[in-house]
Amino acid sequence: MGMLDVVGPVMVGPSSSHTLGALKIARFAHKLFGEKPDKVIFYLHGSFAQTYLGHGTDRALIAGILGLREYDYRIKDAYNLAKKENLNYSFVKTDLGDVHPNTVLIRMEKEGKVNEVQGASIGGGAILITKINGVECELTGDYNTLIIVNKDKKGALENILGVLEVNIANLYLKRTNIIEGKALTILELDEIPSNLEKLNNLDCVLRYFYIGSDKE
Repeated sequence: MGMLDVVGPVMVGPSSSHTLGALKIARFAHKLFGEKPDKVIFYLHGSFAQTYLGHGTDRALIAGILGLREYDYRIKDAYNLAKKENLNYSFVKTDLGDVHPNTVLIRMEKEGKVNEVQGASIGGGAILITKINGVECELTGDYNTLIIVNKDKKGALENILGVLEVNIANLYLKRTNIIEGKALTILELDEIPSNLEKLNNLDCVLRYFYIGSDKE
């Protein structure tokens, strides 16, 4: 049993599931996007949709998309922070299907750039990122994560793994566009990669995003 099991997570907000988990999902989305989006839509499912105002899920999601950590006391002022940052956001109640009741789909947009992250808050502040741009996965956020848009061709994955020189904890791969010949590769890494720039030399890599773990 660890300290977290005894005293609970360090956080600002009333609920580890509806506040802390929501913030961590949105912060993951923030790090994936890499910049402040012009527009964000939070699609709320299940209990998130029913109680997001009363449990502070709304403030947690806004705070996370602005990059705040769970112990930042500015979370309670998330609406004012969003106004200062000129962040255009909206909350939409929806049915995302057969998913965890504490699930949110976050859509971020800026000048034609669009990213979507779907995640669930599964209790005690723990999360699962279940989709990235439509690709199903199960990311906890506890690992350093590398997301690669690559050409869908023979040998692409072998070439990518060949230059990273790190141990892979989990790997997800899916063809995303048959016509354009694109695939999405998601890697959870046991360590911080020191040679990501080598990916720029691979013809099969179109672009990539690195998301460092917040785990301390």
